[in-house]
Amino acid sequence: MGIKTYKPTSPARRFYSSSDFGEITKTKPERSLTEGKISTGGRNNYGRITARFRGGGHKRRFRTIDFRRNKIGVPARVAAVEYDPNRSARIALLHYVDGEKSYILCPDGLNVGDTVVSSRHADIKPGNAMTLRHIPMGTAIHNIEMKRGKGGQIVRSAGTFAQLMAKDGDYAQVRLPSGEVRKIHLDCKATIGHVSNLDHAQIIIGKAGRSRWLGRRPHNRGVSMNPVDHPMGGGEGRSSGGRHPCSPWGQLSKGLKTRKNKRTDSMIIKHRSKKG
Repeated sequence: MGIKTYKPTSPARRFYSSSDFGEITKTKPERSLTEGKISTGGRNNYGRITARFRGGGHKRRFRTIDFRRNKIGVPARVAAVEYDPNRSARIALLHYVDGEKSYILCPDGLNVGDTVVSSRHADIKPGNAMTLRHIPMGTAIHNIEMKRGKGGQIVRSAGTFAQLMAKDGDYAQVRLPSGEVRKIHLDCKATIGHVSNLDHAQIIIGKAGRSRWLGRRPHNRGVSMNPVDHPMGGGEGRSSGGRHPCSPWGQLSKGLKTRKNKRTDSMIIKHRSKKG
């Protein structure tokens, strides 16, 4: 796993970088675990754009990932580590001893031939899954459930991990990658280790066309629009917008608190720390 750089044969290539894909062992996905994926182009069922600047990009097939890890006590051998176009992390193909196959998020340090298991009696090593109740404090974890049995919902991006800080009553205190410390029920499952592809954050896109391959269309600033299109549009010549930065619908975009879910406020012990 590393970053590949290129000779500057063109201005785009000068700073362009990509993964060397050194950890990938299989290039074609397991057919039984894939399904078609329809590209929405940012449109909803009425055909109206609800997510701006989306569309195009390379066609993808969806890989069905096992976020639940509910085959309790059944060991599985890692058959391959694969690339997944739908996420930043790598995925691992598991062959269970009972013949079933599944994909999981590949943790850093998991190799072909290793054995993983989902069990309260499992060893504390990358790829094994168990409830927070049976994980020692201070352990790095990922793919954490927020509701018992629903499957992992948080800490799934490349290179991320959370840390189990404390256990108090029926809840564990987990420090998330954002810096937030949150209470999660001890019967929720998590997987041991860091998510793979640690170098993902260092990759430089390098050219506009590569963003288009990823399905990202050009992002247009509000100050370059007309007043009919954006609150910051218009003005003679180049203007600064004349007000605090906001969305096309007037919602402030620099520091406005938008969290509305008071029901779960009591689960947050420490809010996320500001970056930079």
